[in-house]
Amino acid sequence: MNVTRNHAETPRLPPVQVKISPTEKFREFLEAKGQRLTHERRIVVEEVYSSHEHFDSEQLINRLANRKDSNRVSRSTVYRTLSLLEEAGMLRKVARQNDRDVYEHDYGYPRHDHMICEKCGDLIEFPNDQIAELLERITREYGFRRTGHRLEVYGICRSCSRPPKSRIRKLDMI
Repeated sequence: MNVTRNHAETPRLPPVQVKISPTEKFREFLEAKGQRLTHERRIVVEEVYSSHEHFDSEQLINRLANRKDSNRVSRSTVYRTLSLLEEAGMLRKVARQNDRDVYEHDYGYPRHDHMICEKCGDLIEFPNDQIAELLERITREYGFRRTGHRLEVYGICRSCSRPPKSRIRKLDMI
């Protein structure tokens, strides 16, 4: 699965201005739980929020291995910190492919949904106000208090749908 590729025809979603940094937001969450933001947790949060790319835990561990200040960050600290970031509402699992959870930021990034290519595994983000309005109308109609939503559309992306550039001639198959 290629979770970092973004099709050229798919525009990137701009980040949303937030009042406090992801590190400070996470520190507040941990303090409310009676925990502290350790040096290792801070490094994980900084690396997670250094760019907005979909990633799995192994990709994050590999990125951390390239940092000079992360030699003390254990694999278990990465997994626990990802779980805490998810609990804090700052990170969410987008999909599960190749037996790995794929994450993305849920803090400092606009609400959006995903199209997932079943052939190459690309995750294509798209915002759509009409979907949000429809969900608002439906939940109001049913008296349902919505706490969030996730829309994942599965199919084949534009690149994978293209016909082959050249046809195989019957003589070439002999």
